[in-house]
Amino acid sequence: MRTQIYESLRLRLQGSEFTTDDRLVDTEIAKEYGTSRMPAREALLALMSQGFLKQTSRGFVIPVLTPQDIRDIFEIRRLVEPDAAAQAARSMTDANIARLAAARQMAMDAGRSGDAKALMLANMEFRGVWIEAVPNPRLRSLIESFSDHAQAVRIATLKEADSRGVVLDGIDQLMKGFANRDGDAVKARLAAFIEAAEAIYFRGLEGENETAAAKGRS
Repeated sequence: MRTQIYESLRLRLQGSEFTTDDRLVDTEIAKEYGTSRMPAREALLALMSQGFLKQTSRGFVIPVLTPQDIRDIFEIRRLVEPDAAAQAARSMTDANIARLAAARQMAMDAGRSGDAKALMLANMEFRGVWIEAVPNPRLRSLIESFSDHAQAVRIATLKEADSRGVVLDGIDQLMKGFANRDGDAVKARLAAFIEAAEAIYFRGLEGENETAAAKGRS
């Protein structure tokens, strides 16, 4: 039961069902899943040990990432992901490519309808497929360990229409590289995509800070 609760909560965290204002309490989680307190608490502690949650005196909360945390995550992504994606491109099966194409279509449909959450989920699916295709299991684990921690970044970069356009273009360009099993093209496109995502995030953060400062002066 512990594993089931862990996997379920992790998916819910990935889907942004919880915010930094929410508190996850073991007794409430146990009641929700129809089990005793211990499996629920063990699942929450497992999520905490991997950095998904932080324990407080009144339950567990989602950690608030600082700007430096975000910079660190982007630095790791720049160093690791382009080469990993290139390996994945060269290892792509027809089934992998079909799944990527389906995720790309989901993203395009979400973009046309302006559904930011659906786009985020499609982006996560697209990303998950190519990560699965990385032949080095340790490299896969390293990338996955930062995927969930970057959730706040994905949410922030999909708030505005211009940002969603960058994401859609990135998925489209990556799809072409993966479909052709062109590792060099995928490496270059993902590196550019990561740079663009970082710029979008910090541009949005600066805008929020300026708005907050203006309100403080009024």
